[in-house]
Amino acid sequence: MSAYSGKTAIVTGASTGIGRASAEALARAGFTVFGTSRRAIGNGPSGVTMLTCDVTDDEVVKGLASTVLSRTGRIDVLVNNAGIGLLGGAEESSISQVRALFDVNLFGVMRATNAVLPSMRRQGQGRIVNISSVLGFLPAPYSAHYSATKHALEGYSESLDHEIRAFNIRVSLIEPAYTRSVFEQNALEPDQPLKEYDQARAGARALVRDVMTTADPPEVVADAVLQAATAARPRRRYTAGKIARQVSVLRRFAPAEIFDKSLRRQMRLPA
Repeated sequence: MSAYSGKTAIVTGASTGIGRASAEALARAGFTVFGTSRRAIGNGPSGVTMLTCDVTDDEVVKGLASTVLSRTGRIDVLVNNAGIGLLGGAEESSISQVRALFDVNLFGVMRATNAVLPSMRRQGQGRIVNISSVLGFLPAPYSAHYSATKHALEGYSESLDHEIRAFNIRVSLIEPAYTRSVFEQNALEPDQPLKEYDQARAGARALVRDVMTTADPPEVVADAVLQAATAARPRRRYTAGKIARQVSVLRRFAPAEIFDKSLRRQMRLPA
């Protein structure tokens, strides 16, 4: 019998990509796993019970936690993976569009976290694993708003970890780089596009397409999620994949001017 038999995990955004791979990894480890998607799907992750949940709806998210507790009596791990992307110039998006992005990528995490914390506190333990990105600590030309949501997620997660550690609950961040999934393909288009950015926006999309050929599979990120969910002493941050580790070291130790030049070269921007 697995050491995690009888323990329960929730993974939001589990229909594809990182969420799907993470849900399956937790299920293989012995967790009873509930995955969520905005709409009902026919072919869910193996060994995972799928539930519909819109993380932008307060009552629906509370209902998700209640449903899981009614079926299993406990929630041991929450993986906040649901998210959307947005690729374009920073001035090409209305505040309304940016607000909607934050509603999923940041406030959705907060809703789900608040929904599970009471039960985790009562049972005296829990793990919250938030899927961030290298864009949580890097600048990201033509992904300014998405990067802002991940920078905010990092600050929220680190602060929360200090607050709830007294209840034997820990928060970890997973920081992948490019990962092979439909996430980048499904990134939103700016709702106020400007012709001045047409060429740069197209270039950013071409770069994404090119790097996807050598990007990490979602299972690499799922391995980091499983580590964060099960480690006796979980780390606050897990970089996932070779590229993520390289840019993390470069960001910390390279002089600002050198890092700036390297970033612009990688993003195919003029020097």
